[in-house]
Amino acid sequence: MVESPYASWNSLALNIAYVGWALGILVVVGYIVRLSTIPDNKDKYDFINRHEVKTLWYAALIMIVGACAFFNGNITQLTTIMTFVRIFLTAMMGTIAALIVQNLLKFYYPFFIEKRLKVLRYKPRISPKTGKPMKLLSEEEEDVHLDEGMQAEENVFSVDYDVWKDEETGFIKIEKYAGHLHAIQCPECNYQTFKVSREEIIRAPTEALEGELLKHYQCSYCGYKAKKTVVLKAQVKPAPTTAPA
Repeated sequence: MVESPYASWNSLALNIAYVGWALGILVVVGYIVRLSTIPDNKDKYDFINRHEVKTLWYAALIMIVGACAFFNGNITQLTTIMTFVRIFLTAMMGTIAALIVQNLLKFYYPFFIEKRLKVLRYKPRISPKTGKPMKLLSEEEEDVHLDEGMQAEENVFSVDYDVWKDEETGFIKIEKYAGHLHAIQCPECNYQTFKVSREEIIRAPTEALEGELLKHYQCSYCGYKAKKTVVLKAQVKPAPTTAPA
């Protein structure tokens, strides 16, 4: 039996495909293992927020390259024209697959990831002092534990703070979250792509009066725009300090 002149190439292409698929799976498995070793819920939240979509995208690209190599691992006859046809088809199929994955990660996957992040954010924290669940303080209750700078950040929605309290010992844990960086569901196209594009203070809060903030939203998918007025809490006047006798 005469060996095909393309046998070496076919073998190499198939090996590249198998290695690419294996690497893609290893990237995902490595991410899952790394995530499972993070004990703190806030650290898990930050890790998912920073790395999950990026990791899935890299893994998908590696596996798409493997699929392209697999597509070119069964050559029995090749001419100059067929070479250009294969290159064109491979590039086209790879690009289409990459665009599909990119759109899934950008427009559909956020629905899934936001639910997981919400569970992690509001899952009761365990007090290191007593080993018991802590209480998440309300907006009114948490202000006493936030300094003026923190309260100012919350007032303009650039940062959101969660304050957990061990009611038995008084131990306090403060966690910091992005105020408006996460996209929400667009009322027009229903994708998770509706995000604050800019904010402007209409009226600054004072000690006597509440302020007013105008938030401008825009959907990165369909371009839908909307505005929302938000009330800013009146500034809390710090208690006077008495000089020690």
